[in-house]
Amino acid sequence: MKFRKKPVVIEAIQFAGNFDEIEKFCGGDAEFRNGELVVATLEGALRASPNDWIIKGVKGEFYPCRPDIFAATYDALNE
Repeated sequence: MKFRKKPVVIEAIQFAGNFDEIEKFCGGDAEFRNGELVVATLEGALRASPNDWIIKGVKGEFYPCRPDIFAATYDALNE
């Protein structure tokens, strides 16, 4: 069987040294430990690398996403 991903609008912010912005975006679900960004996800804590996107999922959860996967999965909306 084949499946198509349902179209969904998400919010995201790119990690580029903008610690305060990301902390505010994640509302307490991200912290900085020893110079690394750690995001609390449904699967446990995950580290984000510079340039990763931090995505807010459809249920309000957060998780990091590599830039190449993000670009292949999401298109920007013109608002």
